[in-house]
Amino acid sequence: MSTQLHTFMDLFSTEFPVDDGTVVIQKIIIPIIQRDYAQGRLDADVTRVRKRFLRALRAAVTESPITLDFVYGDVDVNGVMTPLDGQQRLTTMFLLHWYAARRVNAPEDDCAFLQNFSYETRYSARDFCARLVGSYVPSFAMPISEEIIDQAWFPLDWQKDPTIHSMLVMLDAIDATFGDVPDLWERLKEGAISFYFLPIRDMGLTDELYIKMNSRGKPLTLFEHFKAELEHSLRQISGEIANRIMKKIDIDWTDMLWRYRGDDNIIDDEFLRYFRFICDIICYQEGGTTQGKSDDVFDLLEEYFSPATEHVGSHIEKLENWFDCWCRLPEASPTAFLEKFISHEHEAGKIRVENRYELDIFADCLQNYADIMGNGNRSFPLGRIILLYAIVIYLEHWPEISEEQFARRLRIVNNLIQNSEDEISDSENRSTGNRMPTILKHVEEIIRTGEVRLDYERSLNPTQLQEEVDKLNWLSVHPEYSEDLFALEDHELLQGQISIVGLEHPEHFARFEKLFACDWDKVDCALMSIGFYGQQEKNRTHYQLGTKSKRNTKAWRSLFHRSNKSVDFDETKRILAELLSSTEEFNDTYLDNMAATYLDSCEQQQIYPWRYYYIKYDFFRPGSYGKYTWENYAEAPYHFSVMMTERKWSENTYQPFLRAIDESKLSREDMGQRLRLGNRFIVAENGGIVLYDEETRQELVRVRVSQNEDKIDVENRVESQKKAYTTMI
Repeated sequence: MSTQLHTFMDLFSTEFPVDDGTVVIQKIIIPIIQRDYAQGRLDADVTRVRKRFLRALRAAVTESPITLDFVYGDVDVNGVMTPLDGQQRLTTMFLLHWYAARRVNAPEDDCAFLQNFSYETRYSARDFCARLVGSYVPSFAMPISEEIIDQAWFPLDWQKDPTIHSMLVMLDAIDATFGDVPDLWERLKEGAISFYFLPIRDMGLTDELYIKMNSRGKPLTLFEHFKAELEHSLRQISGEIANRIMKKIDIDWTDMLWRYRGDDNIIDDEFLRYFRFICDIICYQEGGTTQGKSDDVFDLLEEYFSPATEHVGSHIEKLENWFDCWCRLPEASPTAFLEKFISHEHEAGKIRVENRYELDIFADCLQNYADIMGNGNRSFPLGRIILLYAIVIYLEHWPEISEEQFARRLRIVNNLIQNSEDEISDSENRSTGNRMPTILKHVEEIIRTGEVRLDYERSLNPTQLQEEVDKLNWLSVHPEYSEDLFALEDHELLQGQISIVGLEHPEHFARFEKLFACDWDKVDCALMSIGFYGQQEKNRTHYQLGTKSKRNTKAWRSLFHRSNKSVDFDETKRILAELLSSTEEFNDTYLDNMAATYLDSCEQQQIYPWRYYYIKYDFFRPGSYGKYTWENYAEAPYHFSVMMTERKWSENTYQPFLRAIDESKLSREDMGQRLRLGNRFIVAENGGIVLYDEETRQELVRVRVSQNEDKIDVENRVESQKKAYTTMI
């Protein structure tokens, strides 16, 4: 097989063996069977490829020569070459050489070879090429495409020819790229751009196979272009490195990724998504943020893997290691490995992740990394990036870390991620700033050493960090409780933070699970029978309580997670501890009896705190979000509203004492704060209800509730106000 290095110019002066003799190429003809010239198309992918290709060609003529990919073609006995593969590159070379020749007004003898390039895809493309290399010389005073279209020999319908249109776009792009290169023609003549040409007869291909291959008409994929640019960059650094990595891409890494291939039966997208992940980690590790940066793989390639890039050696090492680590797993696949450590339920030796996330976090990365959902959020959020990073760090250092150690350390990291929603950010615009560089450093230290330091600034949630330290210390003294503690961590309402239960009473670990296996409405009432377990939020008027709905866990999670957003956490903890201490076993009957005992006690003593009504009447207990509002809880404990949304009042908000009186007259327009009775309305106050005239706002009737000196009801105001209401209407 005779493979030779050629330039576009010398291709027309080289002898090639044909049959029993040799022949010099007289013409290059793009046959009818070939697709149209496409490198000048205006869609985003082609535009990106065009810019990068021209950029590489400019570097070849201004810095160091370049060798393009192979060109395959057939040379017949008449010296006519028809390309099998390389049509697009050859056409671009034709246009570039034409442009360079016309810029310096090169002698006709020097550029006569241009007349030997033609298209047969359609007559218009053929005639256009002929006109171009004829006597026409552009002025270069305006865009070349505009000047050509204005020529008398250019019919208007030629603009509809996709090949001609692409050529015009490419000529403008060439002018924009090479307009300031004074010696372009000379550099081309010196061989700055070359390629290998391989006659298909040397390859043993028949004409039939040629037709079959050519009729596919498939352009190079984005991934193929990426591989070519990556290889080019690597070869500028080290041929040995380039050979090694390109071989791994084609064999080892492809074999590993093959099980994750998409419906297209290729692994291109999967590879590039993981490549983006690696580049983003590099960005974070070097103190940067991905916010506002391009995620285009070619931009990333240039930024992190070009020869001029600082630390390019470490970047290459990371790229290689982080693909290799998934290839050397003792398990059959990454999926099998990850199943040993991640679950949707509590399992010994595994971390628990929410059901909305794939257990195979590696597959999740390959399928969703860098994608944005309809709500603007990342399909693969920052917390998942941190978790995958922790796993990769282990794989990179697995001989140094046992599986048992890794499982424990991964649990710590997962607990921290789940409880650092406010801290995990890569935005410089947030008050907390870009924390990802520090967080990744922190996480790597935890995975590699098992130590949890508290002296990192701008890292993960400090409250959770302290809890993880406390749990490590406590388990070193009480290892027998480790599995009970881990089961508690994995409870859906706790998600790694157990401070609401604490470490003081390890017998409560299992009891918590039993308690919340019961009806949550009954748990809510049992807790309230002990005391007001709710927590005042920072806005001072909103209060967080539990909910009966098992579809929405957020209310209980908010209560059970210590943060600076709420107060009264310790009181919630005290009340919960009292409930957990009351019995070893919990069921609905036990909880019902607790609530009933409290109600009976209130009725016997004729003392009715607001909690009595909360437990007595179902609609006093809030919906999914568990939110109450009080203007002044201390001074007016009976004057509150039940919210049906998470943050703001809505038309579904209501004053429960008014709803108890007459739900049908409860005004949604007034956000449930009035009963409307024609031209009159009723409002509730801490001391009772008041009837007003709508027009004059004059008080008509006031019904007071009997209270003791502590301003606690000594009568059931729901029942007494219902009776009063019948007389008011």
